[in-house]
Amino acid sequence: MHTRTLGQGLQVSAIGLGAMGMSQSYGPNPGSRDEMIAVLRGAVELGVTFFDTAEVYGPYVNEELVGEALAPLRDQVVVATKFGWDIVDGQMRGTDSRPEQIRAVADASLRRLGVETIDLFYQHRVDPAVPIEDVAGTVGELVAAGKVRHFGLSEAGAATIRRAHAVHPVTAVQSEYSLWTRDPEPEVLPTLAELGIGFVPFSPLGKGFLTGTVDSSTTFASDDIRRRVPRFTTENRDANAALVDHVRALAAARGATPGQVALAWLLAQQPWIVPIPGTRRLERVAENTAATAVALSADDLATLDALAATVGVAGNRYNDAGMAMVGL
Repeated sequence: MHTRTLGQGLQVSAIGLGAMGMSQSYGPNPGSRDEMIAVLRGAVELGVTFFDTAEVYGPYVNEELVGEALAPLRDQVVVATKFGWDIVDGQMRGTDSRPEQIRAVADASLRRLGVETIDLFYQHRVDPAVPIEDVAGTVGELVAAGKVRHFGLSEAGAATIRRAHAVHPVTAVQSEYSLWTRDPEPEVLPTLAELGIGFVPFSPLGKGFLTGTVDSSTTFASDDIRRRVPRFTTENRDANAALVDHVRALAAARGATPGQVALAWLLAQQPWIVPIPGTRRLERVAENTAATAVALSADDLATLDALAATVGVAGNRYNDAGMAMVGL
């Protein structure tokens, strides 16, 4: 596995692993807790050193899972988690990034992960009620106290990133980015390049769509997040099939899978981009990590760059409430 460097010199594997789906969002988990622990540990054997979780995943149980799985491998991995939600009786009730809340979440996450220091602590969504300077300052205090190593933001807009970075260095920004979600390109990516901040795309495989394994006949479980995503209506899946067909054809020509081509395209965008595809299967981890060996030509990249514009993408990546919380 190749390595890459995010901001502030944080070195991680070129492909990370998002653990959210092991606890929520994609329907019933076909594997047991022990099987998920085996997947996480197997990922380390495959060269993955960068793992992503959050207090809200579950909530709480995903941090516990990741902490237990990686405890024997602590010195080999970088674990990122997140704060920023008001969670009441297991339900997310909106954002909360007040300084006292950030400190409380940090302590709770440290306990659940079973670590002395959180490697990377993201604000999960920008809280309009709390100045980002206060957020950055509070995380800076946690860094000084040895509870956190690095500060990150998720789905933040360029102006917010600048304001935060001016108070405490931002190591990474995490946002959705893929062949069919290009939102960060106009403003966020140039800002990160200027400031020396790394970028961590989540849902780099389009919540599974870019792997070619989802089509209009796919049935989602009642608790699968894709039931609420406009891009995954039956009509929009039909419309978006043309994009996947192009990726599939290029993958066949390169002896790769569609998912590998989608990840290879992301890796080619900048050397400081580190995708974190999620999965519950070790064979999929192996497939994803092998994307680092997929060579795309300049023509391949140009074709893929233009794909969303030329073929078109139908449907938003979140519902209206979700879209209102990004880019702030």
